[in-house]
Amino acid sequence: MKKRLLMVTLISGLALAGGAYAGGKDDHDHSHDDQGSSHDDTHADHDTGHDSGEMFMEERSVDGYEVSFHVMAAQQGMEHGGSHNFMVMIEQDDKVLNNVVINSKVIYPNGNSDSKPLMKMGDWYMNGYDLGNMGKHQLMILFKTVDGAKHKAGVYYSVE
Repeated sequence: MKKRLLMVTLISGLALAGGAYAGGKDDHDHSHDDQGSSHDDTHADHDTGHDSGEMFMEERSVDGYEVSFHVMAAQQGMEHGGSHNFMVMIEQDDKVLNNVVINSKVIYPNGNSDSKPLMKMGDWYMNGYDLGNMGKHQLMILFKTVDGAKHKAGVYYSVE
């Protein structure tokens, strides 16, 4: 976990070009759930007051892969297509997979959706989405591994 946190910190620093997170205080409620995964991972939804400078990260086990979901507010000029950067890292046997094809989809609180391929950035795949609106955002991914198998997973990112 320390290695993963270090990587998140390094990638976040790169994505923000060495700058600090955008100022201000937002109150976020992050509740999370799996979408379409084929495992029996149990977890509890939780409510936290969340400073916009803090990082959101959830992990899911999917078909023998460990998938890390990471969301952070984008600094002005570093939006990559949205108000927040949505990042995913996939590991198997504690090794980061760098040769997957991965697409993402967000269903916004108003029911509209947006789909984007995730681009490679270090050990992470990422793209920008507008995740600042109040309510529950459903974040989903579909990735294809070198063996041709397709895997899907997801979490909820809520803003209150």
